[in-house]
Amino acid sequence: MSYETWPSLPAMFFEQAEHRGEQPFLWAKRNNAYAPLSYGEAARNVKALARAFVALGIESGDRIVLVAENRPEWGIADLAIMTAGGITVPAYTTNTSRDHRHILTDSGARAVIVSTKALAQRVMPALAECRAVRFVVTIEPLDGGGLIDVPIHDWNNLIAAHRDENDAAFESRLAGLERDDIACLIYTSGTGGNPKGVMQRHESIMHNCMGANLLLQQIGLGDEVFLSFLPLSHAYEHTCGLYFPISLGGQIYYAEGVETLSANLIEARPTIMVSVPRLFEVLRARILQGAKQKGGLRFRLLNLTLSLGIKAYRAPSGLSWPTRLANQLMDRLVRRKAAERFGGRLKAMISGGAPLNPDVGLFFTALGLRLLQGYGQTEAAPVIACNPPNRVKLHTVGPPLDGVEVKIAEDGEILVRGPLVMTGYWNDSAASRSALRDGWLHTGDVGRFDEDGYLQITDRKRDVIVLSGGDNVAPQRLEGILTLQAEIGQAMAFGDRHPYVVALIVPDESFVRDWARANNRPDKLGDLARDAGFIQALGQAVERANRDLSSIERIKRFALASEPFSIDNGQMTPTMKVRRHEVLKTYGATLEALYRS
Repeated sequence: MSYETWPSLPAMFFEQAEHRGEQPFLWAKRNNAYAPLSYGEAARNVKALARAFVALGIESGDRIVLVAENRPEWGIADLAIMTAGGITVPAYTTNTSRDHRHILTDSGARAVIVSTKALAQRVMPALAECRAVRFVVTIEPLDGGGLIDVPIHDWNNLIAAHRDENDAAFESRLAGLERDDIACLIYTSGTGGNPKGVMQRHESIMHNCMGANLLLQQIGLGDEVFLSFLPLSHAYEHTCGLYFPISLGGQIYYAEGVETLSANLIEARPTIMVSVPRLFEVLRARILQGAKQKGGLRFRLLNLTLSLGIKAYRAPSGLSWPTRLANQLMDRLVRRKAAERFGGRLKAMISGGAPLNPDVGLFFTALGLRLLQGYGQTEAAPVIACNPPNRVKLHTVGPPLDGVEVKIAEDGEILVRGPLVMTGYWNDSAASRSALRDGWLHTGDVGRFDEDGYLQITDRKRDVIVLSGGDNVAPQRLEGILTLQAEIGQAMAFGDRHPYVVALIVPDESFVRDWARANNRPDKLGDLARDAGFIQALGQAVERANRDLSSIERIKRFALASEPFSIDNGQMTPTMKVRRHEVLKTYGATLEALYRS
């Protein structure tokens, strides 16, 4: 079979499992070393768990909430739910009990799968108020923690009890799945308010996989290895980090976390890696900081490599022979070592989920690491467009994927049509009608096509700052330029209905530490926020950023945040996008005061 003929995501998986047999599929750390789970063993576990769900009373169309960190059991659970005819409802591990209650209640979930005791402690209070839930499955033992009147089943016991049963019950469910059936409800990460459940069909996700396959054929696809880092509960990782690898018969390594990412890259040696711009910003800052600290010849070689690489990107056929020769020498002296830090066999890194600053893309491109910026939304399963490997234009998100229609509305909004588009929002017909009109998904993003048919995103329609003089300002552009300064870790622009733009700034942690040491000051942000010298240093960074901004865009004043924007304080989504409405709850008065001082 193929993308066009697979009837469902589980059918796609089982065909790959039959073809791959006992070859490695999912890799996770055990006893401080990566160990594999084969395609064959994963398929046996999926079937056993699907039989268990049928035996426990799950009907076709029932929703099952899945709360787990990235691990082999996540994909097995997802596939088993669908195989039993159910609909997966992924939930972020960072959700509060209130978040879980909203998702459980809104989805009408009939069951919950939770991985650890720590996660269960946030899920259980929400479950006590959701009477539709019939049972809970725990991947790891809860050590006696439970719920009144709701049966709790152990993952391993369920699989063992149903491993050797007759396949008839679940086979009929599997055979009954159709491409147009809902595969999952993925709740948006809530940058602008309460999450909504996006209904993604089997066909939508498979269509995305097909488009990605056709795009990456240019770099040659074979036995691909992926390093999974983003939350699987996010549409980007769900499709690109789980089902796209499955569609290729690839292998997936699960990263342990951002702190161990450098080591995991060397251990997994991925060929393809998908992530969000924030991670690439962090990696860029680490590489630059490390080279700067070592100084000397290494730092000079890195700067020379970046300079030559940028020239080669901008004029690939117009370099003089001495420049070409010097650039080739940097391949051996610098770029080869940079590639080894990423495992040594990386074909492409793909950035999505938020706009990538072109300078960050230029940095990795100049280092010889292919970085492709794409664009998408949860409502589009999620990839809409992506740069092709053989002709990258870093200031764009590339042309639409094969089989995807994109047009620009009169007001500049990007509209999308095709098999990738969602069915609608679960239990929200009004929001569905607003987003889906005449077959077109209204993305809420503003953009345009260039002369080569590459799509450029200029901003979010709802996030555009409209100054009191009527000028429109794109905050994401300003924030991207601000955070390129070494002194600034995070930033949020503000100014709607005001005469000019101001910013909230989170100083870079390394800058705070180094400045405090050099000036014999405590490295506590609260103390430094009152230090005139520290504020002056940040002001100089803002002025450097302003040189790249128009007079309307320039930051006139700024305030300091008391702590970084983070998932824990609710000011960032799990995919590291700023929740503007949450930040304004804390700092709105501070930002308004900048216009009065």
